[in-house]
Amino acid sequence: MFSKSCEYGIRAVLFIARETLEERRTNLSAIANAIDSPEAFTAKILQELVHKKIIKSLKGPSGGFEMDHHTLREMKLSNIIEAIDGDVLFTKCGMGLRDCDAERPCPLHQNFVVVRNALQQMMEQTAVATLAEDVGCGLTYLK
Repeated sequence: MFSKSCEYGIRAVLFIARETLEERRTNLSAIANAIDSPEAFTAKILQELVHKKIIKSLKGPSGGFEMDHHTLREMKLSNIIEAIDGDVLFTKCGMGLRDCDAERPCPLHQNFVVVRNALQQMMEQTAVATLAEDVGCGLTYLK
């Protein structure tokens, strides 16, 4: 459903959010290890997330990655998905057809639109902070 970059991006943001909630910054190695991702690939994803202002990167001896507390509380899962994969998950045809729409639907269109819209609504209502808290409490895991 998600690209590999988006999967790792979501995991990375949840790990960084959890660390931020604990008033800690984290580094590339810790993130890559926590989400079971190659460091070079993780670095590329983190760079994109910093560029899109999902996370912050601070340089220096006490630097690392963190999230702004206000951003963390407002951030929804859909923000991460759109930052990495764009809106294709919420707009693409279920069969991959380029010109599928309500006026010229593919065979799956009517059913797929319902599922796609429900998925979008769920992603837009799912708070990153809540997911990070669940990871921190051990209710869910990242690898």
